[in-house]
Amino acid sequence: MNAFYDLINKRESCRSFNGKPVDKADVRTIIEAARIAPSACNGQPWHFYAVTEDETKHALAGHMQAFNMKAGAFIVMVENKRDLKEAIGSLVKRHDYAQIDMGIACAHLALAATSLGIANCIIGWFDESKVKETLHIPKRKRVRLILSLGYTDVTTLRTKSRKDIDDITTHID
Repeated sequence: MNAFYDLINKRESCRSFNGKPVDKADVRTIIEAARIAPSACNGQPWHFYAVTEDETKHALAGHMQAFNMKAGAFIVMVENKRDLKEAIGSLVKRHDYAQIDMGIACAHLALAATSLGIANCIIGWFDESKVKETLHIPKRKRVRLILSLGYTDVTTLRTKSRKDIDDITTHID
């Protein structure tokens, strides 16, 4: 294996954070990985809320699954309004490129965190209106994903259960 495959095999969804805070500089480094992620028409349809302050972290964690209460930081991904090129491309091709781009950026966030030794979990199940209220996000914006970040005392990786490669691949020779 090479370093990239070692990294993606190491990345897993952590549900047992130990409460240790994540340094603001590390959160900024993680967001830099998403900032340079590819996006359709270079639309970059994202804005990131980096949450490291204890009271806000605790309030935010209360709007999602309980295991997040011990997360050391959060990155909240908010979808920005599409630029004209991306909006036209989405209409013509009938694809919501903004959501695809958000997924790519989130993968960059998760892998960057893992590369720094920071456990993480991509959260899609949360009370969006309460998250917006907690972080003072305008009502017209959409919170698409939240990445919880932290440290764990678990040292063994879970076995990944995935479909066989032949079940998900069609080779055209």
